[in-house]
Amino acid sequence: MNRFLTVVAMGFWLGVLALSRPVVAAEPPGEFRKGTIDVGIYVKDADKTARFLTNAIGFRELPGFSVPAALGNKIGLVENQAFKVRTFALDSVDSATRIKVLSFPEVAGKPANQAFVHSQYGIRYFTLYVKSIDRALERLKAEGVALLGETPVDLGGTFLIAVRDPDGNFYELIGPRK
Repeated sequence: MNRFLTVVAMGFWLGVLALSRPVVAAEPPGEFRKGTIDVGIYVKDADKTARFLTNAIGFRELPGFSVPAALGNKIGLVENQAFKVRTFALDSVDSATRIKVLSFPEVAGKPANQAFVHSQYGIRYFTLYVKSIDRALERLKAEGVALLGETPVDLGGTFLIAVRDPDGNFYELIGPRK
């Protein structure tokens, strides 16, 4: 009987040990490590865009990073420009989509034609799914962000708000009214 209790006790503690180990998420199927993407936006004023993303939209700023000019050249994305990347996410989990904001104060970039989504080719807008359109409206109003068109528009119980960031990039916020 003693031996039986010892085996049961060992099994119990092995189970406790197994449950106390951190669960490692399985790698998703397919070619990609994450099912989300990061989007880089070149902006005129990184501080102004940061205020828009955090205060008006609700992103969280995460630690960013610097890129020396030599590395930028080697990668082929910039020409002789060191720069800082500020990173923003909707959530703090590793799989959250991130927006990477970069600006080049010494370079006179030119703005894209942002009159309408169809005015110019390229990435045109971001769609964010919110839990409450009313809360989104409060944030946007508090930051003085103008709504586009006749938004919010009722899509049949779900509502859509359209706005622009300081550089004219389009954002859709979609969610229920509470």
